[in-house]
Formats: sequence, C-alpha cells, structure tokens
Amino acid sequence: WGPGDLERILADIAQDQVLPPEALLGFETSDDAAVYRLSDHLAGVLTVDFLTPMVDEPYDFGRIAAANALSDVFAMGGRPLVGLNVLALDSTLPDYVARDILRGGTEKAAEAGAAIMGGHSVDDNEPKYGLAVFGTVDPARIVRNFGAQPGDILYLTKPLGTGIMCAAAKMELITESEFRPVIESMAELNRAAGEAMLAADVHAATDVTGFGLAGHLHEMLEASGCAAEIAWSDAPLFDRAMELSDAYCRPARTFSIEEFAEGFAHIEDTDADTISGVLCDPQTSGGILAAIPPEQAAVFEREFTARTGRAPWRIGHAVEGPAGNIIVR
Repeated sequence: WGPGDLERILADIAQDQVLPPEALLGFETSDDAAVYRLSDHLAGVLTVDFLTPMVDEPYDFGRIAAANALSDVFAMGGRPLVGLNVLALDSTLPDYVARDILRGGTEKAAEAGAAIMGGHSVDDNEPKYGLAVFGTVDPARIVRNFGAQPGDILYLTKPLGTGIMCAAAKMELITESEFRPVIESMAELNRAAGEAMLAADVHAATDVTGFGLAGHLHEMLEASGCAAEIAWSDAPLFDRAMELSDAYCRPARTFSIEEFAEGFAHIEDTDADTISGVLCDPQTSGGILAAIPPEQAAVFEREFTARTGRAPWRIGHAVEGPAGNIIVR
C-alpha cells in the first residue's frame, strides 16, 4: 500500500480510538513507533516490521529485516532492548533456510544491544520475516517526525535506490559485486545516526523506508509546517541507480508513490522523470532523514563520522513555503 492508501484506511480508526494518557504517540501521527510512558523519566518504544525477501541468501534476509525493524526505535531516539521474531515460511523448505534467517536476525539484534526472547511462526508459501521490538526512550528526548524549522539542514545517512537495485538484481541486470554494497547498506543499523542526532539536538527525524524519500520527507515537512529545497547533486545514490531508473527498472510501488507526490514534489531538472524514479523509490532499511539546526551541523557530522567512518550527506534545507512541498533542483 502507498501512503495515500494508509491515510484513508486509518482515518476513521484513529478518530474512533480513545488512547490512555500514558500513550504519548500512536499511529495517528505517522511517527516511526508507538511510545508509552512508564514513569516520569522512562517510556517504552514499541514497533513491528516484517518484509518479504529482497535478497537470495536467507542469512542476509534475516540481517536486513532485523535492521529494518530496529531502525524505528533508533529513529525515535530510543534504545532497543527486546525483539520477538515474526516468521512466515513454507514448512517444506530445508531447515537451514529458517535457521539462517533467524541467525541473521539474532546477530543483528545483538549488535543493536537487543535480545531475541521469542516470537511466532506460521506456515506460508510466501516467506516473510521481521521483528516486534520493545525499547526505551527518555520522554523528554523523544525524536518526532515533525519539528523541522526553516533553515534546518536536511541530512541523509544512507544512499538511495535500494528498491531499484533489488529489482535489478532479480532481473539479473546488475552483478553480484554491484549488489553487495546495497545488501550491506540495508543490513547496517541506524544506531550511529540515532546517537549522533541526539547529540546534535535534532529538530525532527524519520527513517526512509517504504514511502521513499519523497513520501517520508513530505510527512515530516507537512507536520512541521514548512517546505524543503533538495540539491539532487548532493543526494547519495547507489551506483547505476539513475541509469536503471531511466530504463524504468523500478518497483511497482514507485508508481503509486509518484502519484501521491504529484501535488507536492516539484523537480526542476531536465531529467525530472529519472530523478522521480529515485526520489519515489521505496527503500528497504534506508537511512535516517534528519533536520538538524545549522549551529549543530558540525556536531552531527562529527558524531556520525566517529561512529561510521564516513560523513552523512547534506541533501538540502528546510525552507518557508507551503507545508509539505519539496523542490528538487
């Protein structure tokens, strides 16, 4: 489903549901996770996410799916503590398939500082795997997907184009060596970005996943009451992503995101259609999109680089303008 579909489906449910006062965040705000106050200085962060395979190796699939689920906690400024496996798999497959998926997920959770403490599995012809995650956050330091202000620098911490590259790999349009950096990027935790943005007094953040950069940036901007200008030449892209987008090697969901973005994404470039294919490319386990106050930019860059060995990418600025509008130059 695209972002417009979920808005429509959830609208009436959100209106009918009465949340307790301890519920600090629910799905009505489109934030990355739910947050429930446990005490004055501690809140629980809860999220669930699972995926169908985007790679051939079960172990890599497990790592990527777990990193993707854990990302929601990091995006909120939280610390994951416990994960529960969510597994759907054809029971006639060899045992090593389930074992390697779960091993990949367990190792990635351990890297994040979380323990896998159970889960649930079902027999299903279409493989699916992910995690339900519980973590904690200081209620006074919850990072929301709104609060960006004109002048904020917009950072992205992973390259764009995972959807395109996964589609190309399935069609054997790219080599294994070209696809391996994409796999490792998807399997990388967003822990470093989460820690760095807290040190830099981030104004707003979210992880870039199934709605693409266009959808997630729009949500942030609309809720923040501002617009953004993006310098496309500064956006990080996987090698060949633009070439493959130009050849229409795009996931099916891209087109629903492009339709959703028609009213707010304005691309001022002769390669507008090719850029749109990447801007609206649904990401799997994408990076953190963070709105950092300019006076804290050096702090964010220093803290992120110290943890990863690379710099985050400055892709643009939040500006005054119609709420949710994105101008790409």
